[in-house]
Amino acid sequence: MTTLAIQHAIAPAVVLRGNGAWVAALPRIATLCKRPLVLGRSASTAALRQQLQADLVSQGLDPLAAELQFDCCEADLGNLIQQIVRGKSNVNAKSNTKAVDSVIVDAVIAIGGGKVLDAGKLLAHRLGLACITIPTSAATCAGWTALANLYSAGGAFERDVTLDRCPDLLVFDHALVRQAPPATLTSGIADAMAKWYEASVSSSNSPDGLVQQAVQQARVLRDQLMLEAEEAFNNPGSEAWVRVAEASALTAGLIGGVGGASCRTVAAHAVHNGLTQLSACHDSLHGAKVGFGVLVQLRLEELLSQNRLAVQARRQLISLFRKLKLPICLEDLGLSQVSLEELQQVCAFACQPGSDLHHLPFAVSPTVLLAALVSTTEGCEAAPEPRGAVIAQAERSQLEATRTGPDA
Repeated sequence: MTTLAIQHAIAPAVVLRGNGAWVAALPRIATLCKRPLVLGRSASTAALRQQLQADLVSQGLDPLAAELQFDCCEADLGNLIQQIVRGKSNVNAKSNTKAVDSVIVDAVIAIGGGKVLDAGKLLAHRLGLACITIPTSAATCAGWTALANLYSAGGAFERDVTLDRCPDLLVFDHALVRQAPPATLTSGIADAMAKWYEASVSSSNSPDGLVQQAVQQARVLRDQLMLEAEEAFNNPGSEAWVRVAEASALTAGLIGGVGGASCRTVAAHAVHNGLTQLSACHDSLHGAKVGFGVLVQLRLEELLSQNRLAVQARRQLISLFRKLKLPICLEDLGLSQVSLEELQQVCAFACQPGSDLHHLPFAVSPTVLLAALVSTTEGCEAAPEPRGAVIAQAERSQLEATRTGPDA
């Protein structure tokens, strides 16, 4: 058998983790750059960024601060490039190629949540700069990966971008991450658990040894989170918190690096991408929407392949998600008053050509996806009530449609 060359961007060049990781990182940062761009966004982390910037100055660096106005989007990236590039600039957003005369910074230090980290990685990638990621929560593994998600200025998912390498340095300082709201940890837990539920469907039969190993790593990760997520959520000073936070922000990224492009996301992330098209749920964190997407994917496995294990898995996850205050239905995502047309928009986007949804081993139409979207708590005790009238109507009509099979 002939194996074609496969490129893997597995991990950051250096990872510093634990209490005091930021202070320990300062000398190393000084070897990577002299005038970094310090990128952030959230007002809640502004004071923290100012303190970290002062620490950089104490090391003899000359940082330049910048803030994103939106999510990781082309408008923001274009504005940043105008600020830091002197002379001719021709950065091609589609191909991620660059032709610039002079960049006034020599690295990007991204400090914040997943979208800030993605923006920092993508900016460094396009300009050929060193990249340093400083997650301020465990909400995603964005600080680790060689991927970035692009959104519109309004917060709607547009596409993902594969980068040529992982960050040069990832600093995961427990003291910084513990300051984040508890919901960020549960978001990271849901996002990390999705690795197993998606990869086990898309990649479990792969003949590639690294992909097989990544799938099994995802299973071990899921098991650990099942065992320790509740303790970590309730006791942020515990050793369980350390293991869960690092599993969510670090190990999840490692699994993606080892498995590579062949260890694919599936319906959970496709549902997330569809949900971002609705402004009503933009306040929900990335991982919360992905976790809900896992429930939708399991429901699809029940409806279309009569998978009884999927029924058991969905009930098990719902029990955990309730304890972690994660969404288990559309109402929990703030969509109780959503219109049927808006739900159809979500499903149409999730089912568009090229969507991760099509990595499922069976075909899914927008109609059947809608049936799963509105019935994630089907058969579970204490399903949330009251249900929105539109959602209840969709449940009745779309579940009836599934009895005759998916449409074309």
